Amino acid sequence: MSEFITLFIPFAGTTLGAAMVFLMKDKISPLVEKALLGFAAGVMIAASIWSLLIPSIDMAEAQGKIAWLPALIGFALGIIFLLVLDTVIPHLHLESDKPEGVRSKLQKTTMMIFAVTLHNIPEGMAVGVVYAGAAMGNMGVSITGAFALSIGIAIQNFPEGAIVSMPLVGEGMSKKKAFLYGTLSGAVEPVGGFLTALLAVQVTPLLPYFLAFAAGAMLYVVIEELIPESQAGEHTNIGTIGAAVGFALMMVLDVALG
Repeated sequence: MSEFITLFIPFAGTTLGAAMVFLMKDKISPLVEKALLGFAAGVMIAASIWSLLIPSIDMAEAQGKIAWLPALIGFALGIIFLLVLDTVIPHLHLESDKPEGVRSKLQKTTMMIFAVTLHNIPEGMAVGVVYAGAAMGNMGVSITGAFALSIGIAIQNFPEGAIVSMPLVGEGMSKKKAFLYGTLSGAVEPVGGFLTALLAVQVTPLLPYFLAFAAGAMLYVVIEELIPESQAGEHTNIGTIGAAVGFALMMVLDVALG
């Protein structure tokens, strides 16, 4: 049961971040926002490599498969999966007035929440599939590794929660409602994590594909959203520094605890 809590750690990070709406009067400064977006990108890149792709390759090799093939197939399917969701779900990215996805009459705030929820789907899947691998005692994955991934994602979810809730207040939403929506945007993580873990346990031979799938989905979010937003406008160096710090932190967490 204590290991099961691993699935909820990232959600706790989002909730604590969303609570910053009660402590901050103004919106986050563009400089800090770029640093936080870069940091989140760095964490997700490192997690994709050390927590997902490398274990995927190790597992495939242990199963007697071509080591790189499941990683390649799973990675490509993860990219395609997020591409489809990104094309279908109406959403609005930060600092943008042009909605993406199918046309809809949804409010701007609703589409902003959808954008973050879309972002959180692969994070929940990543934690779920690593937890499943650890629970089944597969090579390259351990409970401490799953815990390290959860902690890393929770750390980058903290500023994300604030980045979500603060603009909602700026759009005229009450602080309580902005906190609730910011929190709910992260609820997809434990739900997605549990469902992914449940599915992965049922089809153990496919676990290498699931790991790589989550990596592809996470990297899609990094390339499509986090990096462009951290590099837009002025002071782009701070986004790059944030990415380097996030990458280094997640790498150390995964290697030290995994």
